[in-house]
Amino acid sequence: MCILRSCGTIASGKFPENRPMPLDHLHAGRTKDLGGGFLVRRLLPAFPRQGVGPFVFFDHFGPVTVAPDDNFDVRPHPHIGLATVTYLFEGAMLHRDSLGKVQRIEPGAINWMTAGRGIVHSERRPPDLARTPYVNHGLQLWAALPRAAEEVAPAFTHTAADAIPAWEHEGNALRLLIGDAFGRRSPVSTFVPTLYVDVAARAGASLTLPADLGERAVYPLDAPLDIDGAPVPPHTMAFIANGEAATVVAPAGARYVVIGGEPLDGPRFMWWNYVSSSRERIEQAKDDWRAQRMGHVPGETELIPLPDK
Repeated sequence: MCILRSCGTIASGKFPENRPMPLDHLHAGRTKDLGGGFLVRRLLPAFPRQGVGPFVFFDHFGPVTVAPDDNFDVRPHPHIGLATVTYLFEGAMLHRDSLGKVQRIEPGAINWMTAGRGIVHSERRPPDLARTPYVNHGLQLWAALPRAAEEVAPAFTHTAADAIPAWEHEGNALRLLIGDAFGRRSPVSTFVPTLYVDVAARAGASLTLPADLGERAVYPLDAPLDIDGAPVPPHTMAFIANGEAATVVAPAGARYVVIGGEPLDGPRFMWWNYVSSSRERIEQAKDDWRAQRMGHVPGETELIPLPDK
């Protein structure tokens, strides 16, 4: 979700000098209860690495049961210089944006919103679920746009669940959400080579991540993993050393994702919902939101104001 935007310090762990290769380091993340048991775990950005591949932001929300009286809606808010990538395991949400796009987001689909020079969107409970308890569980990532594309026209693309490559391999059910890997290619279009894989592993299943997939990190959602002899607890991001192949084992079975891709073309400034290679561009975006020059979501009358800090 797009609720929390402060980038505080995230707990991290360095391995000793005799650590098992190819793990680089671990990040335990930070958990925030947004009310009513709605948990958001933030894994990126994280010291000492801002991101992995183009991804500079990683939120894991839920699983949480949303009751009819709960209000977890995210009011209209702006973005620049990034693409939001929303993926659900359970539940549903309704996306609306300043381009006039309206999209029901459901499990298994990839929803890629290019902010570029500026977009405004909201994420709300679908009207048909207003009186129905349901479980919401998913991930939202931000991919920083390459410098040459930071000011492109905004866009929104929905890729249905049945269009995502899915297959079984040695006890693993894999879905290639984004990228070109394992002899398959996702239909999701990106600005730079990007990797995003959803893996449901049976007990004892192993998966080798080749060294030629760019930067890589592994995040277990619900159970511990073992990466070439190093234990990785659930809700912990494990960064793989560049240029190293890695074998991921799920001793008791697990659901996990692999993210990464081509490294960013330089560091990024991040403030609230904004990502840019230019501090001045972020200041401009602040002024634009205060003055309501970034567009409006049709049918919406609310908004999230610019933070004081």
